[in-house]
Amino acid sequence: MKNKIAYYFSTGAFSLMALGGSFMYLSMSDVVVHSFSSELVDGFNALGFPAWLIIPMGIAKLLGVVALWAPLPKLIREWAYAGFFFNSLLAIGAHVFNPINPNDTEFGGAVVALILILVSRITLHVKELK
Repeated sequence: MKNKIAYYFSTGAFSLMALGGSFMYLSMSDVVVHSFSSELVDGFNALGFPAWLIIPMGIAKLLGVVALWAPLPKLIREWAYAGFFFNSLLAIGAHVFNPINPNDTEFGGAVVALILILVSRITLHVKELK
């Protein structure tokens, strides 16, 4: 019972974080508002990422959340977990090793996301074993 609660809490909290990021990326894109939000583009560029990456990341996060909750094959869910794991890990690295702003301390959200996705994946595995 504790594993089920931990699984649903961590997966739900992570899903809300990922959906928030996805909607932020997609609603601030040039497709929706005809010009990128300069703050979002500046943030991506400051981390060394190109602005065109905003839309694919928004779509990938949205599809990843669907893969976590939908009754899809296990392989699809595993790929979603792997994608979110690497996305969170690379987000932490992008903030910690930021050459433009070496004092960047805005990696807390990525650390929380990484912890939630790890707890979700571990408790899913325990839930599947029973």
